[in-house]
Amino acid sequence: MGGSVCPDAPWKATIVAELAEVVRNEAVNAEYRHLVVNCSEEAAAARPGQFFQLLCPQPAGEQPFLRRPMSLYGADPDKRQVEFLYKVTGAGTRGLDMLRPGDRLDIMGPLGVGFTLDPEWRHIVAVGRGAGLATLAPLARAAKANGTQVTAVFSARRPELLVSVELFHRHGADVIAVTDAEQTSGPANVERILRRQIAEGRCDAFFTCGSSRLMRVQQRLAREFGLPGQVAMEQQMACGIGLCYCCVRDFNVNGEIVNRRVCWDGPVFDLMEALP
Repeated sequence: MGGSVCPDAPWKATIVAELAEVVRNEAVNAEYRHLVVNCSEEAAAARPGQFFQLLCPQPAGEQPFLRRPMSLYGADPDKRQVEFLYKVTGAGTRGLDMLRPGDRLDIMGPLGVGFTLDPEWRHIVAVGRGAGLATLAPLARAAKANGTQVTAVFSARRPELLVSVELFHRHGADVIAVTDAEQTSGPANVERILRRQIAEGRCDAFFTCGSSRLMRVQQRLAREFGLPGQVAMEQQMACGIGLCYCCVRDFNVNGEIVNRRVCWDGPVFDLMEALP
């Protein structure tokens, strides 16, 4: 096990670099794979919305140079395990696809600012699309522990590509699925769904990841109804600890455009400050 780094990190958590043992690495559908690893107590303390930097194995003829940022899909402090959901898209994830039970994976984390659940919130709405569904998944468990009911609006190209549905159901969440194939995933229809949740008193806050179009819908409704919200931003990264400034994005803070590092100041930000 490696030692901690960046003890003064703003998220006030221990970051570890260590070799984690692969427990499972299997397909969940035609696009996504589920990776589970044994890890230290510090790594398993990861919070929803945080991420890890993975040093991916090298496929034949390829040499991924940087660690691959990967959103947390699940963390189990009792089992000392963390989980990731990934799609094979490049050299790094092709390397992850090679892993088998018993192999070792170099992980660094947990990193970044995660989601926050207000104890007063009785019902939250989580809206995600694509890989954003994986980022939102740990919220289901955290919300249940908080006594907060979740309505999840999940978007994908086709029904068979939806992920995390069973996980959310397992933790008592209501899931509304919308897809491109069924022509139900457009912003107008999602707005109708969200307005119904608000009208029924089932939305104390928004949580979102994975779609700029759907984020803008939530920003508009949050402004109209005075609702808080949080968004996990997706961004290419290099170091993952705020040193290289590769992941800087613009944010609107009180009418002023400011630069923030997604890995260090986020990846979770105030919904109303995020820009597409």
